[in-house]
Amino acid sequence: MTPTMTGTAPTTSTIATQSIPTITVVGRLSERYDEVLTPAALDFLAQLHHRFAGRRHDRLADRMRRRFEIGNGQDPTFRHDTAHIREDAEWRVAGPGPGLEDRRVEITGPTDPKMTINALNSGAKVWLADQEDATSPTWKNVIEGQLSLFDAIREQLQFTSPEGKEYRVTAERTPTIVMRPRGWHLVEKHMEFTDRNGRTMAASGSLVDFGLYFFHNATELIARGRGPYFYIPKIESSEEAKLWDDVFTFSEQYVGIPHGTIRATVLIETLPAAFEMEEILFEMRDHIAGLNAGRWDYIFSMIKNYRGRGARFVLPDRSQVTMTVPFMRAYTELLVQTCHKRGAFAIGGMSAFIPNRRDPEVTKQAFEKVAADKKREAGDGFDGTWVAHPDLIPVAQAEFDAVLGDKPNQVSRLRDDVTVLPAELIDVHIGLPVTAEGVRGNVSVAIRYIEAWLRGLGAVAIDNLMEDAATAEISRSQVWQWIHQDHVTDDGTRITREYIEDLITQVLAEAPRNDSDRFDDAAEVFREVALGADFPAFLTLGAYAKHLTDID
Repeated sequence: MTPTMTGTAPTTSTIATQSIPTITVVGRLSERYDEVLTPAALDFLAQLHHRFAGRRHDRLADRMRRRFEIGNGQDPTFRHDTAHIREDAEWRVAGPGPGLEDRRVEITGPTDPKMTINALNSGAKVWLADQEDATSPTWKNVIEGQLSLFDAIREQLQFTSPEGKEYRVTAERTPTIVMRPRGWHLVEKHMEFTDRNGRTMAASGSLVDFGLYFFHNATELIARGRGPYFYIPKIESSEEAKLWDDVFTFSEQYVGIPHGTIRATVLIETLPAAFEMEEILFEMRDHIAGLNAGRWDYIFSMIKNYRGRGARFVLPDRSQVTMTVPFMRAYTELLVQTCHKRGAFAIGGMSAFIPNRRDPEVTKQAFEKVAADKKREAGDGFDGTWVAHPDLIPVAQAEFDAVLGDKPNQVSRLRDDVTVLPAELIDVHIGLPVTAEGVRGNVSVAIRYIEAWLRGLGAVAIDNLMEDAATAEISRSQVWQWIHQDHVTDDGTRITREYIEDLITQVLAEAPRNDSDRFDDAAEVFREVALGADFPAFLTLGAYAKHLTDID
Protein backbone atom coordinates (compact mmCIF):
# COMPACT_ATOMS: atom_id res chain seq x y z
CA MET A 1 0.00 0.00 0.00
CA THR A 2 1.39 3.41 -0.98
CA PRO A 3 1.64 5.84 1.94
CA THR A 4 -0.15 9.13 1.37
CA MET A 5 0.83 12.69 2.16
CA THR A 6 -1.70 15.50 2.26
CA GLY A 7 -1.61 19.26 2.19
CA THR A 8 -4.59 21.54 2.81
CA ALA A 9 -5.56 24.95 1.57
CA PRO A 10 -7.24 27.05 4.27
CA THR A 11 -10.70 28.26 3.34
CA THR A 12 -13.00 30.84 4.87
CA SER A 13 -16.12 28.85 3.98
CA THR A 14 -18.50 28.21 6.85
CA ILE A 15 -20.73 25.79 4.96
CA ALA A 16 -20.58 22.53 6.86
CA THR A 17 -20.94 20.36 3.77
CA GLN A 18 -17.84 21.89 2.17
CA SER A 19 -14.43 20.42 2.89
CA ILE A 20 -11.01 22.02 2.96
CA PRO A 21 -9.25 21.75 -0.42
CA THR A 22 -6.40 19.28 -0.26
CA ILE A 23 -3.57 17.81 -2.31
CA THR A 24 -2.92 14.14 -1.62
CA VAL A 25 0.12 12.22 -2.83
CA VAL A 26 -0.89 8.78 -4.09
CA GLY A 27 2.38 7.90 -5.83
CA ARG A 28 5.05 5.74 -4.25
CA LEU A 29 7.42 7.52 -1.87
CA SER A 30 11.12 6.84 -2.32
CA GLU A 31 14.29 8.14 -0.72
CA ARG A 32 14.25 11.91 -0.14
CA TYR A 33 10.81 12.40 -1.68
CA ASP A 34 9.69 13.83 1.65
CA GLU A 35 12.16 16.69 1.13
CA VAL A 36 10.13 17.84 -1.87
CA LEU A 37 6.66 16.73 -0.79
CA THR A 38 6.67 18.57 2.51
CA PRO A 39 3.40 19.50 4.24
CA ALA A 40 4.10 23.18 3.56
CA ALA A 41 4.78 22.56 -0.13
CA LEU A 42 1.59 20.50 -0.45
CA ASP A 43 -0.36 23.29 1.26
CA PHE A 44 0.96 25.65 -1.40
CA LEU A 45 -0.05 23.26 -4.19
CA ALA A 46 -3.51 22.99 -2.66
CA GLN A 47 -3.79 26.78 -2.69
CA LEU A 48 -2.71 26.93 -6.34
CA HIS A 49 -5.28 24.35 -7.37
CA HIS A 50 -8.00 25.91 -5.23
CA ARG A 51 -7.55 29.24 -7.00
CA PHE A 52 -6.60 28.27 -10.53
CA ALA A 53 -7.68 24.72 -11.42
CA GLY A 54 -11.12 25.87 -12.56
CA ARG A 55 -9.69 28.55 -14.84
CA ARG A 56 -7.27 25.98 -16.26
CA HIS A 57 -10.22 23.83 -17.34
CA ASP A 58 -11.90 26.88 -18.92
CA ARG A 59 -8.80 27.66 -20.95
CA LEU A 60 -8.53 24.05 -22.15
CA ALA A 61 -12.16 24.25 -23.29
CA ASP A 62 -11.29 27.42 -25.20
CA ARG A 63 -8.55 25.51 -27.01
CA MET A 64 -10.99 22.85 -28.15
CA ARG A 65 -13.44 25.45 -29.45
CA ARG A 66 -10.75 27.31 -31.37
CA ARG A 67 -9.39 24.12 -32.92
CA PHE A 68 -12.93 23.21 -33.99
CA GLU A 69 -13.38 26.64 -35.59
CA ILE A 70 -10.14 26.42 -37.57
CA GLY A 71 -10.95 22.89 -38.64
CA ASN A 72 -14.27 24.12 -39.97
CA GLY A 73 -12.81 26.86 -42.13
CA GLN A 74 -12.37 29.86 -39.84
CA ASP A 75 -8.75 30.88 -40.30
CA PRO A 76 -7.06 32.61 -37.36
CA THR A 77 -6.39 36.32 -37.61
CA PHE A 78 -5.24 39.18 -35.40
CA ARG A 79 -7.92 39.88 -32.80
CA HIS A 80 -10.18 42.91 -33.24
CA ASP A 81 -11.07 43.10 -29.54
CA THR A 82 -7.43 43.58 -28.54
CA ALA A 83 -6.39 45.98 -31.30
CA HIS A 84 -6.01 48.76 -28.71
CA ILE A 85 -3.19 46.78 -27.06
CA ARG A 86 -1.29 46.45 -30.33
CA GLU A 87 -1.89 50.08 -31.25
CA ASP A 88 -0.67 51.50 -27.91
CA ALA A 89 3.00 52.27 -28.52
CA GLU A 90 3.81 53.17 -24.93
CA TRP A 91 3.83 49.97 -22.88
CA ARG A 92 6.89 47.79 -22.33
CA VAL A 93 7.56 44.51 -20.56
CA ALA A 94 9.63 43.98 -17.42
CA GLY A 95 12.58 42.55 -19.34
CA PRO A 96 15.38 40.39 -17.97
CA GLY A 97 15.97 39.63 -14.32
CA PRO A 98 19.45 39.23 -12.79
CA GLY A 99 21.39 36.63 -14.76
CA LEU A 100 19.21 36.89 -17.87
CA GLU A 101 20.76 39.95 -19.50
CA ASP A 102 22.87 37.87 -21.91
CA ARG A 103 21.13 34.79 -23.32
CA ARG A 104 23.06 34.30 -26.54
CA VAL A 105 23.33 30.52 -26.06
CA GLU A 106 20.98 28.41 -23.96
CA ILE A 107 21.32 24.67 -23.51
CA THR A 108 18.23 22.54 -23.09
CA GLY A 109 17.83 19.19 -21.41
CA PRO A 110 16.14 17.03 -18.79
CA THR A 111 16.71 17.37 -15.06
CA ASP A 112 18.15 14.01 -14.03
CA PRO A 113 21.37 14.41 -11.98
CA LYS A 114 23.81 13.54 -14.77
CA MET A 115 22.20 15.86 -17.33
CA THR A 116 21.84 18.61 -14.72
CA ILE A 117 25.57 18.49 -13.96
CA ASN A 118 26.48 18.38 -17.64
CA ALA A 119 24.29 21.42 -18.32
CA LEU A 120 25.78 23.37 -15.42
CA ASN A 121 29.29 22.60 -16.68
CA SER A 122 28.44 23.38 -20.31
CA GLY A 123 29.46 27.03 -20.53
CA ALA A 124 26.05 28.14 -21.81
CA LYS A 125 24.56 31.40 -20.56
CA VAL A 126 21.24 29.77 -19.63
CA TRP A 127 20.07 26.24 -18.93
CA LEU A 128 16.49 25.35 -19.79
CA ALA A 129 15.84 22.80 -17.06
CA ASP A 130 13.15 20.86 -18.85
CA GLN A 131 10.39 19.06 -17.01
CA GLU A 132 8.31 19.13 -20.19
CA ASP A 133 9.06 17.76 -23.69
CA ALA A 134 12.59 16.56 -22.87
CA THR A 135 11.37 14.65 -19.80
CA SER A 136 9.21 11.56 -19.78
CA PRO A 137 6.79 12.40 -16.93
CA THR A 138 7.25 9.30 -14.83
CA TRP A 139 6.69 9.89 -11.13
CA LYS A 140 10.37 9.21 -10.57
CA ASN A 141 11.42 11.82 -13.14
CA VAL A 142 8.99 14.42 -11.81
CA ILE A 143 10.09 14.25 -8.17
CA GLU A 144 13.75 13.36 -8.63
CA GLY A 145 14.05 16.14 -11.18
CA GLN A 146 12.90 18.51 -8.45
CA LEU A 147 15.54 17.04 -6.14
CA SER A 148 18.25 17.57 -8.77
CA LEU A 149 17.29 21.21 -9.10
CA PHE A 150 17.05 21.66 -5.32
CA ASP A 151 20.58 20.31 -4.89
CA ALA A 152 22.02 22.13 -7.91
CA ILE A 153 20.79 25.51 -6.71
CA ARG A 154 22.43 24.88 -3.32
CA GLU A 155 25.68 23.68 -4.94
CA GLN A 156 25.41 20.23 -3.38
CA LEU A 157 24.58 18.08 -6.40
CA GLN A 158 26.77 15.02 -7.03
CA PHE A 159 26.19 11.87 -9.06
CA THR A 160 27.92 8.54 -9.52
CA SER A 161 26.84 6.43 -12.48
CA PRO A 162 26.19 2.67 -12.19
CA GLU A 163 29.57 2.20 -13.89
CA GLY A 164 31.25 4.17 -11.11
CA LYS A 165 31.89 7.43 -13.02
CA GLU A 166 31.61 10.47 -10.79
CA TYR A 167 29.98 13.70 -11.93
CA ARG A 168 30.56 17.03 -10.18
CA VAL A 169 29.83 20.67 -10.99
CA THR A 170 33.22 22.23 -11.72
CA ALA A 171 32.35 25.38 -13.68
CA GLU A 172 33.19 28.70 -12.03
CA ARG A 173 30.11 30.28 -13.56
CA THR A 174 27.09 28.09 -14.07
CA PRO A 175 24.22 28.95 -16.43
CA THR A 176 21.18 30.77 -15.14
CA ILE A 177 18.45 28.18 -14.59
CA VAL A 178 15.13 28.67 -16.36
CA MET A 179 12.79 25.83 -15.47
CA ARG A 180 10.10 24.60 -17.88
CA PRO A 181 7.02 23.01 -16.27
CA ARG A 182 4.54 20.86 -18.13
CA GLY A 183 1.82 22.52 -20.21
CA TRP A 184 -1.73 23.23 -19.07
CA HIS A 185 -3.07 20.12 -20.82
CA LEU A 186 -1.10 17.59 -18.77
CA VAL A 187 -2.10 16.13 -15.43
CA GLU A 188 -0.14 14.58 -12.57
CA LYS A 189 -2.01 11.41 -11.64
CA HIS A 190 0.27 10.65 -8.68
CA MET A 191 -1.20 13.64 -6.86
CA GLU A 192 -4.91 14.29 -6.32
CA PHE A 193 -6.71 17.54 -5.67
CA THR A 194 -9.91 17.47 -3.66
CA ASP A 195 -11.91 20.69 -3.93
CA ARG A 196 -14.23 22.28 -1.36
CA ASN A 197 -17.16 20.23 -2.63
CA GLY A 198 -15.33 16.96 -2.09
CA ARG A 199 -14.69 16.31 -5.77
CA THR A 200 -11.35 14.63 -6.45
CA MET A 201 -9.35 14.95 -9.64
CA ALA A 202 -5.80 14.49 -10.87
CA ALA A 203 -3.54 17.44 -10.11
CA SER A 204 -2.34 19.80 -12.84
CA GLY A 205 1.13 18.91 -14.11
CA SER A 206 1.79 22.62 -14.69
CA LEU A 207 0.92 23.66 -11.15
CA VAL A 208 2.79 20.72 -9.59
CA ASP A 209 6.00 21.39 -11.53
CA PHE A 210 5.88 25.14 -11.09
CA GLY A 211 4.66 25.02 -7.50
CA LEU A 212 7.26 22.61 -6.12
CA TYR A 213 10.15 24.36 -7.85
CA PHE A 214 9.01 27.85 -6.87
CA PHE A 215 8.12 27.02 -3.28
CA HIS A 216 11.44 25.36 -2.47
CA ASN A 217 13.81 27.54 -4.50
CA ALA A 218 12.52 31.09 -5.05
CA THR A 219 14.10 32.74 -2.01
CA GLU A 220 17.29 30.66 -2.34
CA LEU A 221 17.70 31.74 -5.97
CA ILE A 222 17.19 35.39 -5.04
CA ALA A 223 19.78 35.10 -2.26
CA ARG A 224 22.26 33.75 -4.81
CA GLY A 225 21.77 36.67 -7.20
CA ARG A 226 19.41 35.02 -9.69
CA GLY A 227 15.67 34.49 -9.42
CA PRO A 228 12.76 32.11 -10.02
CA TYR A 229 12.64 31.96 -13.81
CA PHE A 230 10.38 29.86 -16.03
CA TYR A 231 9.86 28.84 -19.62
CA ILE A 232 6.11 28.57 -20.23
CA PRO A 233 5.09 26.04 -22.91
CA LYS A 234 2.11 25.37 -25.18
CA ILE A 235 0.27 28.66 -24.58
CA GLU A 236 -2.49 29.27 -27.13
CA SER A 237 -3.99 32.62 -26.08
CA SER A 238 -3.48 35.77 -24.06
CA GLU A 239 -6.11 34.47 -21.65
CA GLU A 240 -3.80 31.55 -20.88
CA ALA A 241 -0.97 34.03 -20.40
CA LYS A 242 -3.14 36.02 -17.98
CA LEU A 243 -3.78 32.83 -16.01
CA TRP A 244 -0.05 32.24 -15.64
CA ASP A 245 0.49 35.86 -14.66
CA ASP A 246 -2.10 35.54 -11.90
CA VAL A 247 -0.40 32.34 -10.70
CA PHE A 248 2.87 34.27 -10.52
CA THR A 249 1.36 37.20 -8.63
CA PHE A 250 -0.32 34.97 -6.07
CA SER A 251 2.85 32.89 -5.61
CA GLU A 252 5.00 35.97 -5.00
CA GLN A 253 2.56 37.17 -2.37
CA TYR A 254 2.41 33.73 -0.78
CA VAL A 255 6.16 33.51 -0.10
CA GLY A 256 6.63 37.24 0.49
CA ILE A 257 8.80 38.35 -2.41
CA PRO A 258 8.26 41.54 -4.45
CA HIS A 259 5.77 41.60 -7.30
CA GLY A 260 7.59 41.08 -10.59
CA THR A 261 10.40 38.94 -9.17
CA ILE A 262 9.38 35.98 -11.31
CA ARG A 263 10.49 36.17 -14.93
CA ALA A 264 8.92 34.06 -17.64
CA THR A 265 9.87 33.37 -21.22
CA VAL A 266 6.86 32.18 -23.20
CA LEU A 267 7.27 29.71 -26.02
CA ILE A 268 5.35 30.72 -29.11
CA GLU A 269 4.89 27.17 -30.34
CA THR A 270 1.24 27.05 -31.28
CA LEU A 271 -0.44 28.61 -34.29
CA PRO A 272 -3.12 30.50 -32.28
CA ALA A 273 -0.44 32.07 -30.07
CA ALA A 274 1.37 33.48 -33.11
CA PHE A 275 -1.63 35.75 -33.69
CA GLU A 276 -1.56 37.02 -30.08
CA MET A 277 2.12 37.65 -29.35
CA GLU A 278 1.67 41.27 -28.31
CA GLU A 279 -1.34 40.42 -26.19
CA ILE A 280 0.62 37.65 -24.43
CA LEU A 281 3.43 40.09 -23.69
CA PHE A 282 0.91 42.63 -22.42
CA GLU A 283 -0.90 40.26 -20.07
CA MET A 284 2.42 39.15 -18.55
CA ARG A 285 4.20 42.49 -18.83
CA ASP A 286 5.20 42.63 -15.14
CA HIS A 287 6.74 39.16 -15.28
CA ILE A 288 7.90 38.48 -18.82
CA ALA A 289 11.42 38.57 -20.19
CA GLY A 290 10.80 37.41 -23.73
CA LEU A 291 9.39 34.96 -26.25
CA ASN A 292 10.92 31.87 -27.77
CA ALA A 293 10.35 30.49 -31.26
CA GLY A 294 9.47 26.88 -30.42
CA ARG A 295 9.78 25.61 -33.95
CA TRP A 296 8.96 21.91 -33.62
CA ASP A 297 5.75 22.27 -31.65
CA TYR A 298 4.79 25.12 -33.97
CA ILE A 299 4.99 22.81 -36.99
CA PHE A 300 2.97 20.23 -35.06
CA SER A 301 0.37 22.86 -34.20
CA MET A 302 0.02 23.84 -37.85
CA ILE A 303 -0.61 20.23 -38.85
CA LYS A 304 -2.99 19.65 -35.94
CA ASN A 305 -5.14 22.67 -36.73
CA TYR A 306 -5.22 22.18 -40.51
CA ARG A 307 -5.11 18.39 -40.69
CA GLY A 308 -8.61 18.14 -42.16
CA ARG A 309 -8.66 21.25 -44.36
CA GLY A 310 -7.72 19.60 -47.65
CA ALA A 311 -4.70 18.66 -49.73
CA ARG A 312 -3.32 22.20 -49.97
CA PHE A 313 -2.49 22.10 -46.26
CA VAL A 314 -0.48 18.87 -46.48
CA LEU A 315 3.19 19.36 -45.63
CA PRO A 316 6.00 17.37 -47.30
CA ASP A 317 8.62 15.24 -45.54
CA ARG A 318 9.44 16.52 -42.07
CA SER A 319 13.03 17.20 -43.13
CA GLN A 320 11.80 19.65 -45.78
CA VAL A 321 9.81 21.82 -43.35
CA THR A 322 12.69 24.14 -42.56
CA MET A 323 12.84 27.57 -40.96
CA THR A 324 12.89 29.23 -44.39
CA VAL A 325 9.56 27.89 -45.67
CA PRO A 326 6.92 30.65 -45.92
CA PHE A 327 4.86 30.11 -42.76
CA MET A 328 7.93 29.53 -40.57
CA ARG A 329 9.74 32.55 -41.95
CA ALA A 330 6.73 34.80 -41.34
CA TYR A 331 6.30 33.55 -37.78
CA THR A 332 9.91 34.11 -36.72
CA GLU A 333 10.17 37.56 -38.29
CA LEU A 334 6.96 38.62 -36.55
CA LEU A 335 8.25 37.26 -33.25
CA VAL A 336 11.48 39.28 -33.36
CA GLN A 337 9.66 42.44 -34.39
CA THR A 338 7.04 42.03 -31.67
CA CYS A 339 9.55 41.33 -28.91
CA HIS A 340 11.86 44.22 -29.66
CA LYS A 341 8.94 46.62 -30.06
CA ARG A 342 8.06 45.88 -26.42
CA GLY A 343 11.53 45.54 -24.90
CA ALA A 344 11.44 41.75 -24.74
CA PHE A 345 14.07 39.20 -25.72
CA ALA A 346 13.54 37.06 -28.81
CA ILE A 347 15.07 33.61 -28.34
CA GLY A 348 15.60 31.28 -31.27
CA GLY A 349 14.79 27.60 -31.42
CA MET A 350 16.67 24.34 -31.41
CA SER A 351 18.15 22.85 -34.53
CA ALA A 352 17.74 19.08 -34.21
CA PHE A 353 21.16 18.21 -35.63
CA ILE A 354 23.61 16.91 -33.04
CA PRO A 355 27.25 15.79 -33.25
CA ASN A 356 28.43 12.22 -32.96
CA ARG A 357 31.81 11.99 -31.25
CA ARG A 358 32.37 8.58 -32.87
CA ASP A 359 31.68 9.83 -36.40
CA PRO A 360 33.67 12.89 -37.53
CA GLU A 361 31.66 13.30 -40.76
CA VAL A 362 28.35 13.39 -38.91
CA THR A 363 29.81 15.92 -36.48
CA LYS A 364 31.13 18.08 -39.33
CA GLN A 365 27.72 18.15 -40.99
CA ALA A 366 25.98 18.93 -37.70
CA PHE A 367 28.34 21.84 -37.02
CA GLU A 368 27.76 23.24 -40.52
CA LYS A 369 23.97 22.98 -40.34
CA VAL A 370 23.76 24.39 -36.83
CA ALA A 371 26.09 27.26 -37.73
CA ALA A 372 23.91 28.17 -40.72
CA ASP A 373 20.79 28.03 -38.57
CA LYS A 374 22.26 30.26 -35.87
CA LYS A 375 23.74 32.69 -38.38
CA ARG A 376 20.26 33.18 -39.79
CA GLU A 377 18.75 33.72 -36.33
CA ALA A 378 21.40 36.21 -35.22
CA GLY A 379 21.09 38.09 -38.50
CA ASP A 380 17.32 38.26 -38.13
CA GLY A 381 17.64 39.94 -34.74
CA PHE A 382 17.24 37.12 -32.25
CA ASP A 383 18.96 37.78 -28.92
CA GLY A 384 19.89 34.17 -28.27
CA THR A 385 19.23 30.60 -29.25
CA TRP A 386 18.95 26.99 -28.08
CA VAL A 387 21.27 24.04 -28.47
CA ALA A 388 20.77 20.48 -27.24
CA HIS A 389 24.40 19.36 -26.96
CA PRO A 390 27.39 20.98 -25.19
CA ASP A 391 29.61 20.59 -28.28
CA LEU A 392 27.28 22.92 -30.18
CA ILE A 393 27.67 25.82 -27.75
CA PRO A 394 30.87 27.23 -29.37
CA VAL A 395 29.30 26.87 -32.81
CA ALA A 396 26.18 28.82 -31.85
CA GLN A 397 28.06 31.37 -29.77
CA ALA A 398 30.41 32.20 -32.63
CA GLU A 399 27.47 33.18 -34.82
CA PHE A 400 25.88 35.35 -32.15
CA ASP A 401 29.22 36.88 -31.13
CA ALA A 402 29.74 37.93 -34.75
CA VAL A 403 26.52 39.96 -34.62
CA LEU A 404 26.36 41.03 -30.95
CA GLY A 405 30.02 41.70 -30.30
CA ASP A 406 30.29 42.99 -26.72
CA LYS A 407 26.58 43.78 -26.48
CA PRO A 408 24.57 41.37 -24.31
CA ASN A 409 21.61 41.41 -26.70
CA GLN A 410 20.07 43.30 -29.61
CA VAL A 411 16.71 44.23 -28.09
CA SER A 412 17.23 47.79 -29.31
CA ARG A 413 17.26 46.57 -32.91
CA LEU A 414 13.74 47.25 -34.11
CA ARG A 415 12.50 45.36 -37.16
CA ASP A 416 10.36 48.12 -38.63
CA ASP A 417 11.01 46.65 -42.06
CA VAL A 418 8.82 43.64 -41.23
CA THR A 419 5.16 43.44 -42.15
CA VAL A 420 3.45 40.07 -41.64
CA LEU A 421 -0.11 39.48 -42.79
CA PRO A 422 -2.41 36.78 -41.39
CA ALA A 423 -2.35 34.88 -44.67
CA GLU A 424 1.45 34.66 -44.50
CA LEU A 425 1.32 32.90 -41.12
CA ILE A 426 -0.68 30.06 -42.68
CA ASP A 427 1.12 29.92 -46.04
CA VAL A 428 2.15 26.28 -46.08
CA HIS A 429 2.90 26.08 -49.79
CA ILE A 430 6.31 24.46 -50.03
CA GLY A 431 6.04 22.68 -53.38
CA LEU A 432 7.84 19.48 -52.40
CA PRO A 433 6.48 15.93 -52.36
CA VAL A 434 6.00 13.38 -49.65
CA THR A 435 8.49 10.58 -50.27
CA ALA A 436 8.34 6.92 -49.33
CA GLU A 437 11.54 7.50 -47.36
CA GLY A 438 9.90 10.36 -45.48
CA VAL A 439 6.88 8.24 -44.54
CA ARG A 440 9.04 5.38 -43.33
CA GLY A 441 11.24 7.80 -41.40
CA ASN A 442 8.24 9.23 -39.55
CA VAL A 443 7.00 5.77 -38.56
CA SER A 444 10.45 4.66 -37.46
CA VAL A 445 11.33 7.79 -35.48
CA ALA A 446 7.94 7.99 -33.76
CA ILE A 447 7.97 4.36 -32.63
CA ARG A 448 11.59 4.48 -31.47
CA TYR A 449 11.01 7.72 -29.59
CA ILE A 450 7.80 6.51 -27.94
CA GLU A 451 9.58 3.31 -26.89
CA ALA A 452 12.29 5.34 -25.15
CA TRP A 453 9.67 7.67 -23.62
CA LEU A 454 7.84 4.68 -22.14
CA ARG A 455 11.14 3.67 -20.51
CA GLY A 456 11.48 7.09 -18.93
CA LEU A 457 13.62 8.93 -21.50
CA GLY A 458 12.35 12.23 -22.86
CA ALA A 459 15.21 13.45 -25.09
CA VAL A 460 16.64 10.79 -27.38
CA ALA A 461 19.32 10.84 -30.10
CA ILE A 462 17.90 9.00 -33.13
CA ASP A 463 19.68 8.95 -36.49
CA ASN A 464 21.92 11.85 -35.40
CA LEU A 465 18.97 14.09 -34.54
CA MET A 466 17.74 15.06 -31.08
CA GLU A 467 14.16 13.89 -30.80
CA ASP A 468 11.71 14.89 -28.10
CA ALA A 469 7.94 14.80 -27.67
CA ALA A 470 7.46 17.68 -30.12
CA THR A 471 9.31 16.04 -33.00
CA ALA A 472 7.49 12.76 -32.34
CA GLU A 473 4.22 14.69 -32.54
CA ILE A 474 5.16 15.97 -36.00
CA SER A 475 5.96 12.45 -37.16
CA ARG A 476 2.69 10.88 -36.02
CA SER A 477 0.47 13.82 -37.01
CA GLN A 478 1.88 13.88 -40.54
CA VAL A 479 1.11 10.18 -40.91
CA TRP A 480 -2.47 10.78 -39.70
CA GLN A 481 -2.94 13.68 -42.11
CA TRP A 482 -1.44 11.85 -45.10
CA ILE A 483 -3.81 8.95 -44.55
CA HIS A 484 -6.92 11.08 -44.08
CA GLN A 485 -6.13 13.26 -47.09
CA ASP A 486 -5.58 10.18 -49.30
CA HIS A 487 -2.10 11.43 -50.06
CA VAL A 488 0.26 9.71 -52.49
CA THR A 489 4.06 9.54 -52.29
CA ASP A 490 6.25 10.74 -55.13
CA ASP A 491 6.59 7.14 -56.37
CA GLY A 492 2.83 6.75 -56.67
CA THR A 493 2.14 4.82 -53.46
CA ARG A 494 -1.09 5.71 -51.71
CA ILE A 495 -0.57 6.27 -47.99
CA THR A 496 -3.12 4.00 -46.32
CA ARG A 497 -3.46 2.36 -42.92
CA GLU A 498 -2.38 -0.92 -44.50
CA TYR A 499 0.74 0.71 -45.92
CA ILE A 500 1.62 2.14 -42.51
CA GLU A 501 0.95 -1.23 -40.82
CA ASP A 502 3.51 -2.81 -43.15
CA LEU A 503 6.02 -0.15 -42.15
CA ILE A 504 5.29 -0.73 -38.46
CA THR A 505 6.01 -4.43 -38.97
CA GLN A 506 9.32 -3.58 -40.64
CA VAL A 507 10.34 -1.17 -37.88
CA LEU A 508 9.55 -3.72 -35.17
CA ALA A 509 11.47 -6.43 -37.02
CA GLU A 510 14.57 -4.22 -37.18
CA ALA A 511 14.36 -2.94 -33.61
CA PRO A 512 16.93 -4.15 -31.06
CA ARG A 513 14.71 -6.32 -28.85
CA ASN A 514 15.38 -7.38 -25.26
CA ASP A 515 13.43 -8.28 -22.14
CA SER A 516 13.05 -4.66 -21.05
CA ASP A 517 12.15 -3.01 -24.36
CA ARG A 518 8.75 -1.37 -24.88
CA PHE A 519 8.49 -1.62 -28.67
CA ASP A 520 5.19 -3.50 -28.68
CA ASP A 521 3.65 -0.89 -26.37
CA ALA A 522 5.16 1.88 -28.49
CA ALA A 523 3.63 0.44 -31.65
CA GLU A 524 0.28 0.26 -29.90
CA VAL A 525 0.52 3.91 -28.86
CA PHE A 526 1.56 4.91 -32.38
CA ARG A 527 -1.42 3.09 -33.90
CA GLU A 528 -3.77 4.88 -31.51
CA VAL A 529 -2.45 8.37 -32.32
CA ALA A 530 -1.61 7.97 -36.02
CA LEU A 531 -4.03 5.38 -37.42
CA GLY A 532 -7.24 6.02 -35.51
CA ALA A 533 -10.32 7.73 -36.88
CA ASP A 534 -10.00 10.48 -34.27
CA PHE A 535 -6.96 12.69 -33.78
CA PRO A 536 -5.78 12.87 -30.14
CA ALA A 537 -4.66 16.40 -29.31
CA PHE A 538 -1.39 15.06 -27.84
CA LEU A 539 0.12 11.60 -28.10
CA THR A 540 1.33 11.87 -24.51
CA LEU A 541 -2.14 12.12 -22.95
CA GLY A 542 -3.33 8.56 -23.44
CA ALA A 543 0.14 7.08 -23.25
CA TYR A 544 0.76 8.72 -19.89
CA ALA A 545 -2.54 7.53 -18.41
CA LYS A 546 -2.04 3.97 -19.61
CA HIS A 547 1.69 3.40 -19.22
CA LEU A 548 3.37 5.94 -16.90
CA THR A 549 1.15 5.94 -13.85
CA ASP A 550 2.35 3.78 -10.99
CA ILE A 551 -0.30 3.85 -8.31
CA ASP A 552 -1.33 1.05 -5.95
